[in-house]
Amino acid sequence: MSQYFVQERLKQLNHSRPYDTKIWSKVLGYDGYIVRVGPLPCTVGSLCRIESGSGTSTTGEVVRIRDNGVDLVPHDTEFPVGISDKVSLIERSQSVDVGDHLLGRVVDGLGQPLDDDMMIVGTEKIPLNGMTLNPFQRRAISSVLDVGIKNINALFTIGIGQRLGIIAGSGVGKSVLLSMITKNVKADVVVIGLIGERGREVASFTKEILNSHSKDRVSIVAVPADRSPLLRIQGAKRATAIAEYFRDQGKDVLLIMDSLTRVAHAQREVGLALGEQPTSRGYPPSVISLIPSLIERTGVGKEGAGSITSIYTILADNDDVNSDPVVDTARAILDGHIVLNRDLAQQGIYPAIDVNQSISRLMNSIVDKKHLTAASEMKKLISKYYENRDLFLMGGYVQGQDLELDRAISIWPAITDFLVQDEKAAFDYASSKTLLQSLVG
Repeated sequence: MSQYFVQERLKQLNHSRPYDTKIWSKVLGYDGYIVRVGPLPCTVGSLCRIESGSGTSTTGEVVRIRDNGVDLVPHDTEFPVGISDKVSLIERSQSVDVGDHLLGRVVDGLGQPLDDDMMIVGTEKIPLNGMTLNPFQRRAISSVLDVGIKNINALFTIGIGQRLGIIAGSGVGKSVLLSMITKNVKADVVVIGLIGERGREVASFTKEILNSHSKDRVSIVAVPADRSPLLRIQGAKRATAIAEYFRDQGKDVLLIMDSLTRVAHAQREVGLALGEQPTSRGYPPSVISLIPSLIERTGVGKEGAGSITSIYTILADNDDVNSDPVVDTARAILDGHIVLNRDLAQQGIYPAIDVNQSISRLMNSIVDKKHLTAASEMKKLISKYYENRDLFLMGGYVQGQDLELDRAISIWPAITDFLVQDEKAAFDYASSKTLLQSLVG
């Protein structure tokens, strides 16, 4: 993070929440990652300021409390920390500045503007880590969310307030699919968290989204891959908090997090630095607890509140969608997932959605019986085709032995046309359902 943004953040914090300059301590040690500090009256997650002997300063977050002091991680990984540098407490419990002023803006993990516009000073503050919502007070999900993609609208219908994962290996089309959804979705507010992605991709994706929407309904939190792992985690929490704010204002919000895997990688860095024992694929236990805590903050709100429909991209290392711990943990708690298949992408089928491995757990309760029957028939035909594809391509199948397979083969070109959609095209829910029903009869 640039020194300019650090200084501007400190000015904003000093203006919005004055801190007691008597609450301070000194640096006792630094291993290049963790700063050991003397006693401070703080909690894990508290925000501090580190002042070097040269007069420069940066912010940092408390990550552990010891019997004789605290450990914190600076947000600027290149900041020169020295013994006896002054460390002041800024916020015991971190909060997020929220309000309509965030619409049309791009901010980083600390809420600093990245769009070369004026500084952001919020009208309200809410906790960075959110507020626990009683699950029995949540409304039921009963309405369909139109995402403008016929494959998803027809076969994996999403409900307003559903939590969905997009699972794929690298380079299979996750970002393009997200872009299509974001441009076509029917939502009051779209909040996008770009966490741990390449700087070039962050800039291009942001410009594309802001140019395709009216700026009064999009808010973006972007933390590129070269930022501190704590800032990447902060970015995910900040995006979720912004979505919570607009939900509580009665709006239907779409929250897109790209990607949940990069958030898990950031937590892995922090956890291992703190001495946590690595488990499956090097992920410490704190990663497994962070994922549900983020996801459960979304969904429908109380009576009178709005909803957060959340979509998380999940990177499957080596295209492993079955045993990757992040994929497995997310899939267990999400209300559905869409798997992108590299083989389909290589065949030119975009979006490369693997129909047989994808599911929407709420579809049965939000669509009519006729739609559900047609979707089941389509999935059955696709499954039948792929199960026997090698057999009939080698000439080992004689037409007439399996009437269902005969039907799948005969209408396969039409099925392929249905699965393919140009990234600039849009199909609303009604037309998607009509196309499906006309295809399978």
